[in-house]
Amino acid sequence: MSIFIDAGIFIAYVNEKDKLHAQASGLIDDIIENKHGAAFTSNAVFDEAVTFLLYKTGDVRNAARVRDFILGNKEKDMQKFMNLLFVDKEVLDKGWEIFVKYASKKLSFTDCTTIELMNSRDIEYLASFDGGFDGIVQRLKLRIDS
Repeated sequence: MSIFIDAGIFIAYVNEKDKLHAQASGLIDDIIENKHGAAFTSNAVFDEAVTFLLYKTGDVRNAARVRDFILGNKEKDMQKFMNLLFVDKEVLDKGWEIFVKYASKKLSFTDCTTIELMNSRDIEYLASFDGGFDGIVQRLKLRIDS
């Protein structure tokens, strides 16, 4: 079993004011305990999450928390447990094909590279609050309170 983590999970996990913080925290705890198998994300998702957090909260420390969480931080005794995948030219090209194919779903280009990385590496589940992925990849069912 394996799982790909989308930017929204990292954002909600770090931002305690986010309405989905509790759900993201529970999921991250499960991932740390290896309940979903190997955990993956990408450099594109990393970019999206740290940029959004700086923009949304105005505090670079929130972006740094995501960096530490994804990459680990020996100085803070934070072990790396996430596998970071990189969007290369092949993923970029196939991501573009997915972007065009699913244009009506209005997925971001980063979302489309996520789909390609999942497909090419046989990653079974996606942890995301974004329903736009439904019908394309198998999204982990997350309880979302209104």
